[in-house]
Amino acid sequence: MTDLAALFAPLTFAHGPAMKNRLMLAPLTNTQSHADGTLSDEEFTWLVKRAEGGFGLTMTCAAHVQRIGQGFPGQLGIWSDDHLPGLTRLAAAIKANDSVAAVQLHHAGMRSPADLIGEAPVCPSDNDEFKARSLTGEEVLQLKADFVAAAVRAEKAGFDGVEFHGAHGYILCQFLSAEINQREDQWGGSLDNRVRLIHEILIEARAACRPDFQIGLRLSPERFGLKLAEIRRVAGMLMTSGLIDYLDMSLWDVGKTPIEEEFADKTLIDWFAELPRGDCRLGVAGKIMEPAYAASLLEKVDFVLLGRAAILHHDWPLRAAADDGFKPVSLPVTRAYLASEGLSPVFQDYMAAWKGFVAEEAA
Repeated sequence: MTDLAALFAPLTFAHGPAMKNRLMLAPLTNTQSHADGTLSDEEFTWLVKRAEGGFGLTMTCAAHVQRIGQGFPGQLGIWSDDHLPGLTRLAAAIKANDSVAAVQLHHAGMRSPADLIGEAPVCPSDNDEFKARSLTGEEVLQLKADFVAAAVRAEKAGFDGVEFHGAHGYILCQFLSAEINQREDQWGGSLDNRVRLIHEILIEARAACRPDFQIGLRLSPERFGLKLAEIRRVAGMLMTSGLIDYLDMSLWDVGKTPIEEEFADKTLIDWFAELPRGDCRLGVAGKIMEPAYAASLLEKVDFVLLGRAAILHHDWPLRAAADDGFKPVSLPVTRAYLASEGLSPVFQDYMAAWKGFVAEEAA
């Protein structure tokens, strides 16, 4: 049997509470909240069940920081004080289960569906593919202010920290991408300019929130016009900046090699694990299912984020701690199984769009 003890060692951070183990719930789209962005009982149940199941940190799905930043139906909101009652209830329940409570802060940018937000989506530059319009300079400053305001709102609600979503082609990632970001002002052009928005958000959020508030960042290294060399440079700069407590690298598949041929001699995780970290913790997400595999990754990084594994087993951490040989249930699973794991019919519908995840029911 593989020694899984590393998974259950506590992890301290430069700011905020320690995780009791090295297992973080990945921020997962679930489409369960109300149309106005307020927390539903279904989303509350889904998240709190993971805290009860032993995750060291329980993170919400992407919560949008502007009304027009909504990326999908039923998305949790954090752009209005109207969202505070639900967020406050959620933070208290997560922390009551000895799990660190975090909100992921998000804006979909050009990926906001026009029929959902009622207007053309916004982007660093005009984008024909998504029929998105360029943000004005004033709107970029407002976007920055709204990300910071959302962090303050999360703090007010009682969360231990936030993670800024800079991955997967959403608005902060759009600014990072030289392909998408065609601006000619201080927000575009050189990499220093393209990372400026993220950098200033982190500086201002750190100043606006209490000293022990925890701040993380999610980045992804590929697709959406991103270049691995640039994302490595951004990751290295931010991990040693003192601005973030952890970097969450979303790799789609932790074991994959880069799509850029000049980097194909090492896996994606290795390109980031070798960077200096300062006081920052490094975590990875991407097809981590079995405890032995998760434990092996801790030779390279500080923690792992579980997505699909946590959908399938709300108590994955408790099961892994109790049984060295624990293996997650095989796919596909039934809707009844997902219901038993705290997924509402709406979330089950969402997962049914993932090929091979939900068993097709007989007519």
